[in-house]
Amino acid sequence: MKIGPNSTRQTSISTATPDQIVIRGKDLCTDLIGKVSFTQHTWLLVTGSMPSDAQTRALDAALVAIAEHGLVPSVQAARITYAAAPEAVQGAVAAGILGCGSVILGAAEAAGAFLQQCIDAGGDRRSAIEKVVSDLRSQKKAIPGYGHPYHKAHDPRTGRLIEVARELGVFGEHLETALLAEKVIPEITGRALVLNVSGAIPSLLLDAGYPLLGMKGVPILARTASLIAHILEERSNPIGFALTEAGSEVISYSGEVPEGFVAQGAGE
Repeated sequence: MKIGPNSTRQTSISTATPDQIVIRGKDLCTDLIGKVSFTQHTWLLVTGSMPSDAQTRALDAALVAIAEHGLVPSVQAARITYAAAPEAVQGAVAAGILGCGSVILGAAEAAGAFLQQCIDAGGDRRSAIEKVVSDLRSQKKAIPGYGHPYHKAHDPRTGRLIEVARELGVFGEHLETALLAEKVIPEITGRALVLNVSGAIPSLLLDAGYPLLGMKGVPILARTASLIAHILEERSNPIGFALTEAGSEVISYSGEVPEGFVAQGAGE
């Protein structure tokens, strides 16, 4: 049974023979292994071309900036999963990655799309930002890439990524638009929402030439390294079950109970 449209049955990413492996037109063993960094290899895989030094350093900076941020939900999910199933490291990593969404870690693509929409509108950039922000507000949607529950006044990672962009000579219209939007947003919302790391990353990478469609993979790739670190630490310093216990202590039960039931802990 045919499902979906007809498509060309081809891939341009990789092929192999018993004696040779080709990645994006390059011999894996003679052209890549030991000669390029993993960041360069990532850019090559995603875009099909080798990055310049500035592009490599921009992607490096973005990956380092978003890799780790404490016991956030994705990390807790991974550590709790590993505590329950220590035989499945891949399951624990997957649990953490599945926790990457529009609220935590996964806003980079949406923020990049927001900036691109403001740029593609043409004309006066401030007016374009005002319209896009107003449309989001009318739909009761968050403005992706702005505001942070912890770094309310300033996200320190944002400032450093902007410095990196200037150092590398890739500071362009996406970062300009992002910073202008940071000034315009309070005028419309009445709230000072700072440009956060999920807004700074696509601003930097889009200016460096990285594709918008690949943006969501950047924080996922970065956080994978962090999750592996947390899982390894969970082996020697287990806190997964402590996290679940802490949750049960602060979350109270509000439903009905049978007659004679005596609540314990948070349910008291």
